Amino acid sequence: MYDLTIVGGGPAGATLARLLGKEYKILLLERRRLDMPQDGLNKVGIEKCCGGLIAPDAQKMLARMGLGIPKEVLVGPQLFTVRTIDVLNKLERYYQRHYINIDREKFDRWLFSMVPAQVEARCGASFKTFESLPDGVRLKYKVNDIVYEADTKYLIGADGASSIIRKRCTPKNQAKKYISIQEWFKTNNKTAYYSAIFDPEITDFYSWTIPKEDYLIIGSALLPDKNPTQKFDLLKQKLKDYDFDFGECVKRNGAYILRPEKTKQIFLGYGRIALIGEAAGWISPTSAEGLSYAFRSASALAQIMKESTEYDIEHYFTKTRSLRLNLLSKNLKAPFMYNNNLRKLVLQSGLISMDIDK
Repeated sequence: MYDLTIVGGGPAGATLARLLGKEYKILLLERRRLDMPQDGLNKVGIEKCCGGLIAPDAQKMLARMGLGIPKEVLVGPQLFTVRTIDVLNKLERYYQRHYINIDREKFDRWLFSMVPAQVEARCGASFKTFESLPDGVRLKYKVNDIVYEADTKYLIGADGASSIIRKRCTPKNQAKKYISIQEWFKTNNKTAYYSAIFDPEITDFYSWTIPKEDYLIIGSALLPDKNPTQKFDLLKQKLKDYDFDFGECVKRNGAYILRPEKTKQIFLGYGRIALIGEAAGWISPTSAEGLSYAFRSASALAQIMKESTEYDIEHYFTKTRSLRLNLLSKNLKAPFMYNNNLRKLVLQSGLISMDIDK
């Protein structure tokens, strides 16, 4: 029997495995082939839909964990400016904010590479189901069309917004779900800023553009039941009026993301099941930034497991109090970003904005 089985080898799962791998017998299941060279099978395999920016909160967590990002993970340009576009109110502002621009696939591989050798990592694994036992949890997963069964004392869901474990637990309070669509375009226009686009005709959340070397990413968080494909096409048409240069699409990907509007929509698990990262609902309701929450929730759970061999869901709830307060503060800030009239007042004021020399 394993002490822990972690489903998901992204930032949350890999961090938990790294912190506990030398003290516990751990099985780590990851559907991507993070154990293979990136120019091999995974180049045409599963790729995470993510803008690949490390925001200041996540930078702070990397610093606390004593981690420095290898240069091969970085991509240009490094970004110090946010261009905010309010389409409805016809307003634009620039704000100084530092994001670390990364290759997200390489970033995840770097985090995964730090998982101790003692951890039994199964890549290319598809998690299927689980059932409770008197002293643990029995789970099933598939690798290369072969179904495996394993028993574990604790089951940890780190499998993102579409978490199978969360779905099986069926929590009453569900966070709002969006589908994130991104397209990559080859471009000759070297922009040096990240754009945040607010347009209620497209979405009640936000859209974005991010430069990556010779490419421009265009993305949006869209409501699944509001014609997301048509809304995304409309977004691209509108961006042409803002001097964005993009030609042929070379890559397209998508994924679900959550938007917790209340702290009670965070679901930590029950009994011998715990959730971390976005599987629990830990993600910013204003920006959809999730890395800092992945690191913080994984670190909180690791501290609990180090303090006692018996996991207690109430202890996990107490340890994550600061995360809930953080989410509360984000939701208090949200109206100034997503209420059209309040956002107009903020942008018109020019508060903490800056001028750009072109």
